[in-house]
Amino acid sequence: MKLVYGIKDRPKWGQLILFALQQVLAILAATIAVPMVVQGQTGYAMSTSAALFGAGVGTMVYLLFTKFKSPVFLGSSFAFLGSMFAAFSGGVSAALGYLGIILGAAFAGLVYVIIAVIVKFAGVKWIDKIMPAVVIGPTVAIIGLSLAGNAVGDLMKGSVSTCSPYVALLCGLVTLAVTIVCSVYGKKMFKMIPFVLGILAGYVVAAIFTAFSYIDGAESLRVINFELFKEMKWYPDFAFVQLFSKDYGTGDFGNVGAYIGTIAVAYIPVAFVVFAEHIADHKNISSIIETDLLKDPGLTRTLLGDGIGSVAGALFGGCPNTTYGESVGCVAISGNASVITIFVAAAMSIVFSFIAPFVTFLATIPSCVMGGVCVALYGFIAVSGLKMIQPVDLNDNRNLFVVSVILIAGVGGMTLSIGKVTATEVACALILGILTNLLVNIKSKDGQQPVEAAVEEPAQTEEVKEQTNEEL
Repeated sequence: MKLVYGIKDRPKWGQLILFALQQVLAILAATIAVPMVVQGQTGYAMSTSAALFGAGVGTMVYLLFTKFKSPVFLGSSFAFLGSMFAAFSGGVSAALGYLGIILGAAFAGLVYVIIAVIVKFAGVKWIDKIMPAVVIGPTVAIIGLSLAGNAVGDLMKGSVSTCSPYVALLCGLVTLAVTIVCSVYGKKMFKMIPFVLGILAGYVVAAIFTAFSYIDGAESLRVINFELFKEMKWYPDFAFVQLFSKDYGTGDFGNVGAYIGTIAVAYIPVAFVVFAEHIADHKNISSIIETDLLKDPGLTRTLLGDGIGSVAGALFGGCPNTTYGESVGCVAISGNASVITIFVAAAMSIVFSFIAPFVTFLATIPSCVMGGVCVALYGFIAVSGLKMIQPVDLNDNRNLFVVSVILIAGVGGMTLSIGKVTATEVACALILGILTNLLVNIKSKDGQQPVEAAVEEPAQTEEVKEQTNEEL
């Protein structure tokens, strides 16, 4: 994959702003969805603008720890949804609930710090041994494929329940088509900001349908919910501020010690699951930028950046952060790996969180429009994972079993729930892949062929050499 801008490159300011905006739009839907889901499930207010602020701060922390060498944006993690539900359950007061989500993020961050210390002394060679390309490649593909249902589901939905799925689908397909055309046929800037142009095109079409929906009997054409502008808040409700809010001071605090134990059990195991996804995401972006981030700046730094960034994000927005596949996909499609773009995108997120009309405008972007973009984004993640296994010899049954197990477990949606802890399909697929890889290579030390086949010279090499000698 050819990069237009490398890690250290700095685009012109006008271009930089557009590239950064594209990154923000790419991560927006998922980042603000997490607090909305938590609020819907628990009834306690979670601020989308605060989550956006927390994502920006968490990303800056990550960039500092990784010495500005990793072009990845951090956003709200879906993996911790169950953990956040646990923080507000059990009859505790809301104030204690907000303390719980911050404390939980600290527990998760501590897990990352401990693993980072282990990696510091043990190195990363053990990771290459238990997670070679034959394991990590299909796992990265599963990250994209596991999200395929979300993309297609969003493609058929507007922001209003009365919206016709066919109207929503048309808006989403317009978004996807414009994104594809700009990326494939666009010149210069058009080629590098396909998501911005695609979202704008889809939004315009959705706005036209919405305008006609106010005619009697045409409610099915209403795609955008402009009523959100009446309900917008003019400042972010930070999680740590909610701790001291008088409005949330009621309720039974119960046994605080038991509650803290519940939070620890809810967050710590999930952090180990997210660690597996952390490895997969960084292997993916490493293949795109052709630099092994696990060696430079090093897994220790990426873990510390992700862990401490999660704590910072939760302190402000309540949601632990994680590296985003959408951000990786954006880098892949646009060919822009400039880390300064990620930094400006993080700064934008922080600034935008205080501009209520703009945050509300972003929130009005209908699901179908974001679905059109995500079809491309998630697809690129899946394809980049499959590209990792190109050097792998799939004629060897050992490799074939490893890839098959991962793909079927992931696409099949295999998840495991133990209490309030849920291992996602990505984590389950990766764990099964590692175990299968170890099983089929028990005798590899006895001289059998390794899992990843060496790159051999073409069979015709000697024949070509003979022909060359004759010509000489």
